[in-house]
Amino acid sequence: MGNHVVIFEARGGSDKGQYGYRNDSMPIVKSLLKQSWTAEIIFYEDEYRGEIYKYAVENATAYISRINPGNLEDETGYFQMLRELVSHGVEGLPHPDAMTAYGAKNALTKLTETELVPDDTYAYYDFEEFKDQFRKNLLNGVRVLKQNRGSTGEGIWRVELIGDVKPTENGHAPNDAMVRCTEAKDNHVEERELGDFIDFCAQYLGGRNGMIVDMPFMPRIVEGEIRVLMLRRTPVYVVHKKPAQTKDAFSATLYSGAEYTYQKPEEWPELMAKVEQNLDLMIDKLGGYAIPLLWTADFMLDDGPDGTDTYVLGEINASCVGFTTHLELADQVANEVVGFIEAEDIVNKRWPAYRV
Repeated sequence: MGNHVVIFEARGGSDKGQYGYRNDSMPIVKSLLKQSWTAEIIFYEDEYRGEIYKYAVENATAYISRINPGNLEDETGYFQMLRELVSHGVEGLPHPDAMTAYGAKNALTKLTETELVPDDTYAYYDFEEFKDQFRKNLLNGVRVLKQNRGSTGEGIWRVELIGDVKPTENGHAPNDAMVRCTEAKDNHVEERELGDFIDFCAQYLGGRNGMIVDMPFMPRIVEGEIRVLMLRRTPVYVVHKKPAQTKDAFSATLYSGAEYTYQKPEEWPELMAKVEQNLDLMIDKLGGYAIPLLWTADFMLDDGPDGTDTYVLGEINASCVGFTTHLELADQVANEVVGFIEAEDIVNKRWPAYRV
């Protein structure tokens, strides 16, 4: 078996080009060919999972997962297949459990002991726990709630109490207190009773991966969210996403009218230093898996204790990071794939560099 890479995609979705696959897949294939490797795109379907597994385990040196979470109705079978491929010697870029560890919203709660995430960041899996803790947290200031599913800001809410609110005897904001809720999807505002809004959020706790993350609102988000695109350990470019300059706007999605500026990592030296200083700790806290091939970290500006700028981590994405605006990165991606596989090939499998 030669050095062959399969790129897994899913049919359909808004991330596809005119030929049905992602626009950033073919550049990776061509860049690997320049290194005398071969590559191909395989469209995954649960119905053909056994056949796809057999083909990949017999032919692939490595896989690259390029499936957006929303493009499969249920990822369970896909992830099971990826785990089987890894356990039978196919290098996973990334390992499915790394995708989950980095990409789930509760990754933030695993990093509260680092300088990247505020320590009053919580993840809820149970409705009563959410109802109890969130009503306490609101008394301390404006909060942001994030559901574990959805995209483009859907189910991400900035929540603040309206007017002077007298706490209950046990230190909660009362259910009949009025709250102002702004959804990141389109920055629309709703004013409703707190108890009603909490009941509305119960939908985010349902299902296999139901979860709500609750963290303090960062007022300086109006200055923009800073997304760092990483090629494993190397920052390759930065997207400065500035929310629309309208009342209540805090969302950094294009859909909501945010303005994107693409910049070089060296234009953000303090942030790059902070990422480098915390990278090993982040890897350890998120499970110790080999770091994903392509991933992003979104930061917001905050005021440090000494008055200088600092940065707060708001989200990580490692499932299917696109680079269609920077297709020239394909050569770097191919170099990293080849370098990683060759490095793994010289390591005795009984004593690997990464334990999963």
